[in-house]
Amino acid sequence: MDWETLREILRIYGPTGREEKISQALGRLVTPYADEVYNDTLGNLIAVKRGVSGKKLMFSAHMDQVALVVVDIDKKGFLKLSTVGGINPVIAAAREVVFENGVRGVTYFENSAKHGVKDLTREELYADIGSESREEAEKLVSIGDMAVYVSNFVEMGNRIASAALDDRLCCAALVQATREMASPHDVYAVFTVQEEVGRGAGAAAYNIEPDLNISLDVTATGDIPECPPMSVELGRGPALKIMDSSVIVAPRVREFIERAAAGAGIPLQREILLCGGSDTGAIQRTRGGVLSGCISIGTRYIHTPVETADKRDVENAVKLLLAIAASADLP
Repeated sequence: MDWETLREILRIYGPTGREEKISQALGRLVTPYADEVYNDTLGNLIAVKRGVSGKKLMFSAHMDQVALVVVDIDKKGFLKLSTVGGINPVIAAAREVVFENGVRGVTYFENSAKHGVKDLTREELYADIGSESREEAEKLVSIGDMAVYVSNFVEMGNRIASAALDDRLCCAALVQATREMASPHDVYAVFTVQEEVGRGAGAAAYNIEPDLNISLDVTATGDIPECPPMSVELGRGPALKIMDSSVIVAPRVREFIERAAAGAGIPLQREILLCGGSDTGAIQRTRGGVLSGCISIGTRYIHTPVETADKRDVENAVKLLLAIAASADLP
């Protein structure tokens, strides 16, 4: 696994609905290994490697990241914020953020003297970019501009932490697999937009009409103190999604992935995500229905600046993608 690729794409701005920069970077990374690379109307990036079987195999990973959006600017130059994607406002306070144009700021919350951070609501979030008036702030940012957490890549033995591992971790894995992949099928590596608000992937699948889609995404873990029940742990391999709030994966798709993992000697966990969805469901419901499964990478502290995963799980996820791509028969 090329970890420098991950470092590179973690630094690139790409919130939901503003994925142009990350799309360009990923396009440059996969172009040497694909027969065709293009963006569809919504902005999904699609890299195609042609096969001979007449079957279409789609791998998908979303390239957008959660964000904070400016909804108002007050007379003193503070930026009123809302969230784009599932951000806990408690986590979003007292963070360093950056806008597309490079303007940096810090977040905090109103009424901080009256109540504690545990009572913080989304409506109380604001950003301080150092401006002293509305006019000064408006020279730097506009209503509708989005800020993302500043990404700081941390290595901790086999573990890595950073903002935007959801889902740049899986984008890097898909880039790596595209470089190494050999398949009898037409393989579509799709880097989707707007997953954090439930859009993008369905449109790509509608146009491609794959015989099988395998999404890649992060998932929660059950290996931290006093967390809700969850069977996934870091370092025990990628996880096979059984279901989440958007999808119940068809048994024949699950069995296909399990066979591929067993044949390649890859450890595989099982995942049931009780809260949260993925592109898997959006793709499954496309047209008259698409066979759709998901390989998940266990990640702690999702949608925070310190999302944490295990390198070994990522490497095994890449191996599993290669094993699936090499399979002569699809379910």
